[in-house]
Amino acid sequence: MREPSSSEEESENETNDDENSDILSIHNNVDQKSLSASGENLSVVSHGRGPPRPASPSPSLISDREKAIEDTEKLEREEEERKKRLQLYVFVMRCIAYPFNAKQPTDMARRQTKVTKQQLQTIKERFVAFLNGETSIVADEAFTNAVQSYYEVFLKSDRVATMVKSGGCSANDFREVFKNNIEKRVRSLPEIDGLSKETVLSSWMTKFDAIFRGEEDPRKQPQRMSTAASELILSKEQLYEMFQNILGVKKYEHQILYNACQLDNADEQAAQVRRELDRRLQLTEQMSRMRKHPKFVVKEMESMYMDELKSAINLLMANLESLPVSKGSTDSTISRLQKLKRYNRAQHSSLSKMDINDETDSGLSKLDVVLSFTLEVHVVEVKGLKSLANNKIVYCTMEVEGGEKLQTDQAEASKPSWDTQGDFTTTHPLPVVKVKLYTESSGMLSLEDKELGKVVIPVTASSSRQPEWYRMHTTKNCQDDLKIKIAVRMDKPQNMKHCGYLYGLGKKVWKKYKKRYFVLVQVSQYTFAMCSYREKKPDPTEMMQLDGFTVDYCEQVPDAEGFGGKYFFNCVKEGDNVTFATDDENERTLWVQAIYRATGQTHKPVPPVVQTNKISNTQISRMQGDADRARKHGLDEFVQANPVMFDHHDLFNMLQTLTLDYRLNDAYTCLGWFSPGQVFVLDEYCARYGVRGCHRHLCYLNDLLERAEAGIMIDPTLIHYSFAFCASHVHGNSYEVKIKLKRGKRPDGIGTVLLKEKLQFDEIKERLRILLENQITHFRYCFPFGRPEGALKATLSLLERVLMKDIVTPVPPEEVRNVIKKCLENAALVNYTRISEYAKIEGRKGSGSTDSYNEEVSPKKRLDDVIHLAELCIEVLQQNEEHHAEAFVTAFAWFSDLLVEHAEIFWSLFAVDMDSTLEMQPPDTWDSFPLFQLLNDYLRNDENLSSGKFHQHLRMVFAPQVVRYVDLMESSIAQSIHKGFERERWEPQGNGCATSEDMLWKLDALQSFIRELHWPDEMFADHLDHRLKLMAADMIEAAAKRTLKSFEAWLRKGGKGTDYLLYPEMAVMMNVIIDCKNRALHLCALDSGENMTLIENSHQYHTKIEDFLDRIQVQMVKCLIEKLLSVLESVLSKLARYDEGTFFSSILSLTKPVNELGKAYVDFMRGNLDILRQKIADELFTLSIFEQWYTGQMKMICDWLSDRLDLSLHPYQLTCVMTINRKCFSDFELQGVPENALNAKTYQTICSRLQVEEATQSVTQSENSSKTSRFLGGGGSSMGGASSGTGSQASGDESD
Repeated sequence: MREPSSSEEESENETNDDENSDILSIHNNVDQKSLSASGENLSVVSHGRGPPRPASPSPSLISDREKAIEDTEKLEREEEERKKRLQLYVFVMRCIAYPFNAKQPTDMARRQTKVTKQQLQTIKERFVAFLNGETSIVADEAFTNAVQSYYEVFLKSDRVATMVKSGGCSANDFREVFKNNIEKRVRSLPEIDGLSKETVLSSWMTKFDAIFRGEEDPRKQPQRMSTAASELILSKEQLYEMFQNILGVKKYEHQILYNACQLDNADEQAAQVRRELDRRLQLTEQMSRMRKHPKFVVKEMESMYMDELKSAINLLMANLESLPVSKGSTDSTISRLQKLKRYNRAQHSSLSKMDINDETDSGLSKLDVVLSFTLEVHVVEVKGLKSLANNKIVYCTMEVEGGEKLQTDQAEASKPSWDTQGDFTTTHPLPVVKVKLYTESSGMLSLEDKELGKVVIPVTASSSRQPEWYRMHTTKNCQDDLKIKIAVRMDKPQNMKHCGYLYGLGKKVWKKYKKRYFVLVQVSQYTFAMCSYREKKPDPTEMMQLDGFTVDYCEQVPDAEGFGGKYFFNCVKEGDNVTFATDDENERTLWVQAIYRATGQTHKPVPPVVQTNKISNTQISRMQGDADRARKHGLDEFVQANPVMFDHHDLFNMLQTLTLDYRLNDAYTCLGWFSPGQVFVLDEYCARYGVRGCHRHLCYLNDLLERAEAGIMIDPTLIHYSFAFCASHVHGNSYEVKIKLKRGKRPDGIGTVLLKEKLQFDEIKERLRILLENQITHFRYCFPFGRPEGALKATLSLLERVLMKDIVTPVPPEEVRNVIKKCLENAALVNYTRISEYAKIEGRKGSGSTDSYNEEVSPKKRLDDVIHLAELCIEVLQQNEEHHAEAFVTAFAWFSDLLVEHAEIFWSLFAVDMDSTLEMQPPDTWDSFPLFQLLNDYLRNDENLSSGKFHQHLRMVFAPQVVRYVDLMESSIAQSIHKGFERERWEPQGNGCATSEDMLWKLDALQSFIRELHWPDEMFADHLDHRLKLMAADMIEAAAKRTLKSFEAWLRKGGKGTDYLLYPEMAVMMNVIIDCKNRALHLCALDSGENMTLIENSHQYHTKIEDFLDRIQVQMVKCLIEKLLSVLESVLSKLARYDEGTFFSSILSLTKPVNELGKAYVDFMRGNLDILRQKIADELFTLSIFEQWYTGQMKMICDWLSDRLDLSLHPYQLTCVMTINRKCFSDFELQGVPENALNAKTYQTICSRLQVEEATQSVTQSENSSKTSRFLGGGGSSMGGASSGTGSQASGDESD
C-alpha cells in the first residue's frame, strides 16, 4: 500500500489558520481587558499603608481570576494549534505543488455513496408508501410479500440503523441484501413457461430500484457521478481546497501563502527541495558526529540508522534527478558516483573555452547544455511602398540564420499586408532573423523576382514579444523609405532558467571583464551551468558548472570601474570567485534569485540596500508584494521556516488524523480508506520529509482503532495491511539483525527499529486483539446481515495474524480455535440477552430475582412470550446461518463445529427461560405443545442441531407431558364412550351417531397431533404410535360391543306381525359399525417403518379390529334376518291352520278368505326393504342383507311346502304363498339381488310345487263341480257357478 502523503492537509490548515488569526486577535483583546480589570481589583485590595494584610480574597474574585487564566491558556493553546496547522499547510502545499515521489493511485476501489440517517428515514417512508399502495409501481403479490419481508426484517432492524450511524452502509448494501433475499424466493417459485427466473429477478430489481430511488430528479444522477469521478484523480486546485478544509485554513490565507511560497514557479519549488535535502544531509552528518540517536531495540542499529537516513536522502535526490528538465534536447544523465561527489561537495570544476569540446572531470560537455528554441516570426505589413504600381504583387521571405526559408502570401502593392506567421526552431541562443521584401518580375527573360529591401533582427529570449516597426535596407531596385511591422517571439526552453547580458569576470573563466550574453542552463535537477554565447553560435564559448557555488550580492569591483555595470553580485566557492554586473538593479535581483534556486544553498541572499524607489519589473514587484502581504498577516514565518527543524513525525500524525476525520465525514463509505488524492499527498509528505513508514502505519492503526472502538465502521482489510507492515518491520528487522549478529555478519540492508516503535506496536497489537475479539463476539451487530461484504472473514484472518508471535512462526490452529470458541461462547450470551430484551422477557423479571417473573404476569402470558422468544431465536440462528456462516467456514475449515457449539450454548440459555416457564404452568395443560412443535421442527431440519444437546433436553422435558396427555386422552375417550352410549338416542349424525362421531374424531385428532409432533426419538415415536393404534382398536371394539348390545335390545322391541317395521335407530347402529370398520384401517394400522417387519405379525391391530367388526356385522345381520323371518314364520303358521284334514280348516273356509295374509306380508316386506335401502349407508352391506333375507324367506317357504308334500294345499294357502313368492322375487330383483341368488334351486322347487298345487287345485275343483251337478241336478249349476267364481277370484287375487 502506498504511504499517504501530507500535501493536501497542509494547504487546508493554512487557510483555517488565517481565519483563526482574526478571531484570536479579537479574543486576545477581550481577554486582556478582562485580565486588566481583574488586576485592578487585586491592586485595590493590596493598596494600603504598610505591608498588605493577609486577607483572603472573596470566592467570586478567585473564580474570576481562575476563569481569566483558563481563558488565556485556552486562547494560547488555540493560537499554538493554529500556527501548527498553518505551518503544516505550508509543507502540504509544497508537496502538492511539486511532487517528485508519489502519484495519485488509479487502481483503488471505487467507494459507494453512504446512506445517512435522514436518507434511511426517507427510504423507509418510500417502502411504506409502496406497501400502502400509494405509488404507481405495479407489482404482483409475490413481489409485494418480498418487499414486506425486506421492510420488516431489514429496514426496521436496529442493526441497520446502527450500521448507518457507523458510516459503513451504502445504497449498494441495501440493494445486495434485497437481491439475496429475492433470489431464494424466486428459486422456490414454480417454473413458468415462457418466463425465466432471471427475467423475474431482473424485473423485481428494477422495481426495487424504483421504490428505493422514489421521485428523485433524474438530473441529479450526473451530478452524483461527477462527485464520484472526483474521487479518482484530483487537480492541484482541488487538492489545495481539500486540505484547506482538513486543516481549517482560510481561503485568503491560502492565497497569501501560495504567492509567498511561489508555488506556481517550478524552479523555485525544485530549488526549495534541493535546499531541504542539503539541510537534511547536514543535519544527518551533525547527528553522526554528535552521536545523537534515538533508542533502538538492538544497539547495533545505530550505525545502520545513519546509513538509512543517507540512503533515504540519496533516494530523494535520485527521484528529483529523474524528473525531466528539458524538452527536445538530448538526454543527460549523471552517474551515481557524481551524485555522491556532489553531496559531499568535494569537487567543483568549470570549463574554459579552450577545453569545451572535451569532457571534463565534472562530466559536462556541450551536449549537456544544448538549447532548443522555438521562434515565431509574424510579418504584419509594409509602409512606404510608393514606387510600385498598385497592382504589382509583393511578398516577403523570412529565415532564421542557418535554417529554412519561408514565404508569406502574395499581396498587391496598394495593400501590402499579410498577417502571416512563420515558425522556426534553432539551437542558437542569439539567433538572427532575416526578412526580405520581393516583387514579381514582369520581364519575359527575368528568372528571379526583384528584391526591394531587407531587415536583419537580432533576437533574444527576453526580447519584446509585441509587433514593432523596423526600417528596411532598400536595394537599388527601390528608392522608397520602407518600414515593416514584424513581431518576433522566442520561447524559452524548459532547461533555460534565465538569460541576459551581464558583465563578468572570473579567475578560471571569463578572465576579461566585458559584456557577454549569459544563459543559466539546467542540465539535471542537481546540475546547473552558467554559459556565455556569441551571436550565430549554438555552442557556448565558455561555461561554468554551479555545483558548490554560493551566490550573493556584492559591492562594486574596483577593476570594473569605467568598463560598465552598476549593480554587482558574485558566485563564490572555495578557490574560485566569479563576479557579475548588470546595468539594472531589477535585472540583478532576477539573476541572483535564479542562481540561488540553482545552487541550492541554504543562505538566502539579501539585497544590501532596501529599495525605496519604484520597482519597474513586474515579476520582482509581484514577489515583493507577496512577501509584504505575508509579513503583514504574520504568515512570513511559516514561509521562511526551515523544514528540517520540525518534528515531521508529530506533524504527520496530526495531518493523518485530521485527514482521516475528514474522510470519514464525507459522502462515501470509505471504511477508513483514504481517497486517491489524500493517499498521494500523504505519500509525498512522508517521502519528502522523511517520515518513517512504521511510524506512519502505527499512527494510522492508532487512529483506526480509536474510530473502531467508538463504533465507526472500519475495513479490517485496511487494518490488516497496516498491521502486517508494522509487524514485518518490528519483528522481521529485529529478528534478521539478531540472526546476522549471531553469525558475525554486518546487518546491511535491514531497516532499523526504534524502541518506541516496538512499544507502540505491542500496545496497538493488544488493543487490536481486544477489538477483534469484541467484534467477533458481537459479529451479529458489528457486521449486520453480512455487511460490509467480506468484513467478517477479513476480521477472522486478521485475528489469526494478530495472534502470531512473530512473522516466521505461524500460530497453532488450536490457539486460534480456542480464542474464537471463547468469542462465540460470549456471542451466544450477547445475542440471547439482546434478543430476550427485545422480546420483553427480561423487562418483566422481578427486581429481586433475575430468574423469575413478577407475580402479576400470568403463566399463559409468560408462555406466549417464551413462544415468541423461540420464534425470534430461530430467526436469529437462521440469519446467522444465512449471512455469517459462510464467512466463518471459508475462513477456517473447522469452524462449522464452533458454530454448532455456539448454537447449542445459545439454546442452553433459552432452555433456562423455557424450563422456568414450563414449571409455572398449571398441571394437565397442553398450551406448551406449540412451543415444542416450533422448536422441534426447526431442530430436526438442521442436520447440525438435530439430536444435539438442546434437542435431547427438549425431548426429555416434553416426553412426560406427551405420555400424560395420551393417558388423559385415553381416559377421556373411554369415559365418553361409556357415558355417551348410555345416553345415545341413535339419531343419525355424520356417518354414524353422535357418540361414535365424537370418539372417532378424538382418536383421529390425537393421532394427528402426536404425528405432527415429529418426535425426534424413533423408539419413543414408535411406542406412541403402537399405543395410539392399540387405543383406537380398543375404543372401536368397545363402541362396537355397546352398539351391538343396543341393536339387540331394539330388535326385541317389535312384534312378529306383518305390521312390523324396522326402527331407524337400528339402521344408525348398523351405520356406526360400518363407519368404525371404514375408519379402522386409518386409525389402527401401524405406519410403515424400519421396525415394521419385526412387529407386523404381533401388532396388526387393524386386522384384528376388522375381524371383530365383521363378526359384529354378521351378528347384527343374523339377528335382523331372524327378526324379519319371524314375521314370515308367523304368516306361514297362520296359513298352516288351513291344512287339509284339520278341524279349523273347514271352519276357516266358511269365512271365505281371499288373500289377506299374502298382501299383508308383501306390504311388510316392501316397507322394510325401503327402510334398509334408505337408512343404511353401505350399499354392499344393504345388498348382503337383502340377499340373506331373500334366501331365508325362500328356504322357509320351501321347508313349509316340504312339510306338506302329502297334503294338498288349501286354495287360500296356495293363493297367499304364490303371492308372497312372486312379489318377493320381483321386489328383491328390483333391489339389486343378483340373478343367481334369486333363481336359486329353492326358488325353483317352490315354483314347481306351486305349479303342481295349482294344477291339482284346478282338477279338483272341476271334479267337484261335476259331481255336485249330477247329485243335485239343475241346482248344481248355481254351485258350479259359485265355485267357478271362487276360482276366478283366486286367480284375480294372484294377478294382484
